Amino acid sequence: MLNEILADLRQMADPDYISQMEYFGIKGGKSLGIKNAVLKPYAKELGKNQDLSNALWDQSIHECKHLAILTANPKEFSEAIAEKWTSDCYSWDLVDGIGMKIIPKKEYAYSKVEEWSRRKPEFEKRMAFATMVGLSLKGAKQTDDRIEQFFPIIEREAWDDRNFVKKAVNWALRQIGKRNLYLNRQAIKVAERIKAQDSKAARWIASDALRELRSDKIQNRLKP
Repeated sequence: MLNEILADLRQMADPDYISQMEYFGIKGGKSLGIKNAVLKPYAKELGKNQDLSNALWDQSIHECKHLAILTANPKEFSEAIAEKWTSDCYSWDLVDGIGMKIIPKKEYAYSKVEEWSRRKPEFEKRMAFATMVGLSLKGAKQTDDRIEQFFPIIEREAWDDRNFVKKAVNWALRQIGKRNLYLNRQAIKVAERIKAQDSKAARWIASDALRELRSDKIQNRLKP
């Protein structure tokens, strides 16, 4: 089956799209240039299959790893698999796919957020904040008190000026602050404290977050 999938992917390949992927910072793997709009329906036909997903992840082709994320079975996605995949990540889109679509469905999600947030490798650390985003989405059915556990981590790690970390920290803060009015007010307080940190990354994270969280658009949407 794997060989058939690899043959199908090569037929879907669009080399012209690779330059667009690189423009958005998707680099580091062997890409065929397949758009998500093409890959997602194909993944749906394959269905959820963790054994197949593991085999796809181990391929060197970037789209195979995306297909692995789309076909992963959250029920069988062990912490060991989460660790392996996280350590294998070389691109932000892989991190975000795993962190948003798979890890939030696991009981170990909160403990891994804390653990990953202290990691040195850039993409492993980003996984913590991508997972925060996934857990903070309304459909994730998490309680506010659990989501609030992320604020000290966000505040603590706002110093990191690496591109894919600081953007993820900012993203998590904004997403939590858009969940509801209570968390919006708490997120604004956190952003104000971050802004006072003596760090260029912290000032950028806070200023960008405050601009959105205080905007009329967000405030009007969150009004009771």
